[in-house]
Order: sequence, then structure tokens, then C-alpha cells
Amino acid sequence: QVQLVEFGGGVVQPGGSLNLSCVASPRVTSFYKMGWYRQGPGKQRELVAIISSWDIPEYTDAVKDRFAISRDKDKQQVFLKMNNLRAEDTAVYFCNLHLPVTANNYWGQGTQVTVSS
Repeated sequence: QVQLVEFGGGVVQPGGSLNLSCVASPRVTSFYKMGWYRQGPGKQRELVAIISSWDIPEYTDAVKDRFAISRDKDKQQVFLKMNNLRAEDTAVYFCNLHLPVTANNYWGQGTQVTVSS
């Protein structure tokens, strides 16, 4: 069973920045994707950004040019750098690890990001 632990989040003013990080354990030996989803108040969980085993990132349109995803494969970590945050970015952010070989998804516990003046 893969465990994901998230760090970061908090409260920031509009236009500010926050960084999220997530670490997976134990060692995953298959190819996998890691990424971030979010669930805003009264909304369904949605993809924010994901990065493949070959370091190819994908972003939802709402965060392109503002957010950047990266990973450290040796440490099984994924990072999300969020710039120019907006009120609509307020949500619980969940780290995700997807194993294509089994189609399993693993989730972190979630971390709150609040953008408010």
C-alpha cells in the first residue's frame, strides 16, 4: 500500500504564491504518474497538474502559466509551485500517485489552500 504525505498549503492573499510537496512511500518500482488534484467548496475533485515517469507535465487550463509541477524520482516526491493565486484556487489539494500497470490510484490526506484578502 502506497502512502502519500503532503506538505505546504495555508492562507495567502490574491496574487501570492505557495508551494506544495508530497512524498510517497514505500519504494514504487513500476512506472507511475504523480500529480495534484483539488476540491473546492461545493465542487467535485478536479485535476490540477500531473507529471509522468518521463517528466512530461500536464495542467488544467485554469492553472497553466501560473502553476508548475516537478518531481524528484529518487526521493519519490512531487512538487507544485503555485504563483499568482486567485480566490478560485481555494480548495483542498490532494496528492495522487497513479500506477498504470494496475490502474490503482493512491491519495494523500489533503492540504488546505485558502486565497483570501
